[in-house]
Amino acid sequence: MSIERLDPAGMNRNPVYAQGISVPASARYIHVGGQNGVDATGGVVEGGLAAQTAQALANLGMVLAAGGATPDDLISLSVYLVGDADLRTAFGAWAAFWNERGDPPVVKVLRVAGLARADCLIEIEAIAAVDGAQPREASQ
Repeated sequence: MSIERLDPAGMNRNPVYAQGISVPASARYIHVGGQNGVDATGGVVEGGLAAQTAQALANLGMVLAAGGATPDDLISLSVYLVGDADLRTAFGAWAAFWNERGDPPVVKVLRVAGLARADCLIEIEAIAAVDGAQPREASQ
């Protein structure tokens, strides 16, 4: 399947996000609900925004895997940051997660007054696209 990153000439090309994405009609989409820095026991991880972002991204990876996708299949991320949290801290964790995977997805960041859990500093939701003919992995 060919996902096309749209970073047209005359626009800034940023290594942490694409300006646009074009997905073929044959794709199957996986929508990942908002992931927070919550561990398997339901507790918010300690260590501030960096640790919560890393945990939210790990959770996102697990949901993708359950749907038969990998982070390479991401086409869109929505990141919700509480208050004046330092965006650079969140993007540092994102850069470590993305590592050298290639062209990144579209990313939007919104600042919010709070999240469903008052102790969460970040929430990340995502959309991935995979080959529509690919068999679906069993849910975990």
